[in-house]
Amino acid sequence: MAACFLSSLVLLARGRVRLPADRLGTRLTFADGTSARVYRETRLGSGRAQDPCTLVVRFRLRRVRGRAHALFRRESLLNTPLFVGFPGFTSKLWLAHDELGRYRGVYEWDGPEHAEHYARSLWRVLALVSEPGSIGYAVVPGRRRDAVIAGPGPAGGHDPGSGDTAAWWLPVGGT
Repeated sequence: MAACFLSSLVLLARGRVRLPADRLGTRLTFADGTSARVYRETRLGSGRAQDPCTLVVRFRLRRVRGRAHALFRRESLLNTPLFVGFPGFTSKLWLAHDELGRYRGVYEWDGPEHAEHYARSLWRVLALVSEPGSIGYAVVPGRRRDAVIAGPGPAGGHDPGSGDTAAWWLPVGGT
């Protein structure tokens, strides 16, 4: 994490980290019937991977209810150095809490091994602030983030972080 943080600071100082606004407000719907709005996008350079892999992460924050969600969304920008410096990061869509109070991040990584490494590292950090059992992730190798969020396609995701069905992470479309 320390190396990632240092790398992130260099990327930020060089202006390589972008916060495009074109997807803000887009609502993604998932196969479990929940939906969530994109409240931020973070992109490194072009945001496109050579060996594309989509990673979807979900968690429910401990003791965050009501107006505290808005505070978390504002504060979460400060978490950017925790991931942009990881090898293989290309882009992330930040999703607000869904109807069940769960947050999701939908990433594109350059290589599934990088996505898996990040997800396992993130798990340790999220465990400090999340409700027990609420953390999960799915790795979808060989598919770009934008293709996955466009809607139904081959599920093919590997979900080692949770015993549930793949429905929580599988987008079925956006508006």
